[in-house]
Order: sequence, then C-alpha cells, then structure tokens
Amino acid sequence: MKLNVAAFALTCAILGAVWLLVLAWWLILMEGPDASAGMLERVYPGYAATAVGSLLGIVWGFVDGLVCGLVFAWLYNALASRPEAEPEAAPAE
Repeated sequence: MKLNVAAFALTCAILGAVWLLVLAWWLILMEGPDASAGMLERVYPGYAATAVGSLLGIVWGFVDGLVCGLVFAWLYNALASRPEAEPEAAPAE
C-alpha cells in the first residue's frame, strides 16, 4: 500500500498548524501574558505565547508539518515499494 504524498503532507501541515495554535493559546490562558514557550521560541523564530505569536505559530506549524509529512510519505513509499526477498526453498531430502 502506498501513501498519497500530497494528501498526507497536507494533513500533517493542517494538524501542525492547529497544534501550535492550541499550544500557544493554552500557554496564554494557563500562564498569563508572561508565558514563555521555551523551546518553541528557539526553534521557530518570531513565535511567542501571544495572540500575534500564535498566528505566526500557525504558519510555522503548517510549514513544519508539510515538510515532515512530505519526507515521511516519500520515505514510506520508497521503502514499501522495495521488492521482498523470495523465501528460499527448503532443501530436498
């Protein structure tokens, strides 16, 4: 079975965007305006646990999910299409 690379990548991109949006708003609501996203702020330039930062997080999440989905689906299809080794016949007695 092969994956549809474009569909899988788009799905990952949408999920990545939604995840970063939810995460940013979770931090804003739970920790207040002084919330720090920590590692995410270092990985995604411009991202912050703010309303504007969450919009930038949507863009970063979409791009990151798209690239990861493309690579994963391509690699899966490449490995899934490899011919399987034929089992060796049992020696005749």
